[in-house]
Amino acid sequence: MEGRRLRVEALKNKYIKLACISGLVIIVDQLTKWTIIKLIRLYDVVVIIPGFFNLVHIQNTGGAFGVFAGQQNFLKQFVFVAVTIVAICLIVYLYKNTPEKYPILSFGFSLIFGGAIGNMIDRIRFGRVTDFIDLYIGSLHWPAFNIADSAISVGMIIFGFYIIFRKMPV
Repeated sequence: MEGRRLRVEALKNKYIKLACISGLVIIVDQLTKWTIIKLIRLYDVVVIIPGFFNLVHIQNTGGAFGVFAGQQNFLKQFVFVAVTIVAICLIVYLYKNTPEKYPILSFGFSLIFGGAIGNMIDRIRFGRVTDFIDLYIGSLHWPAFNIADSAISVGMIIFGFYIIFRKMPV
């Protein structure tokens, strides 16, 4: 009986960590998007570090890098939200089954979870996602992105590292 109570308590603490980390990602993501919408007109550019970093205001109606941007809105939104829900369920499953000896991996899953929720909020509320970080060297620009995208990318890098180098079973 005591062992079961300890396992339940450990799982509860694990989910509290997930909620805190992903919640912080969601809050920062939504606040930065709101700030960009309020302070920078659509398609305007604010140079921060010339030749390397700008703030821009882009409304991405497509997926990553603008994929599906020209498709019908309802179908596109349904697909994006459905895929996000499936991804969130998968992340929760992986997070739950990540051993305690992999705290960085759990952190990575929390980042992915928060980023997915952050972008899904925009898709549900506005039918599009606000992107604003523009990194470039000379005329070579990485597609504009946001905090949620960054969190997902960092989380996926951590996950990839563990799959390749730590040989963690998935």
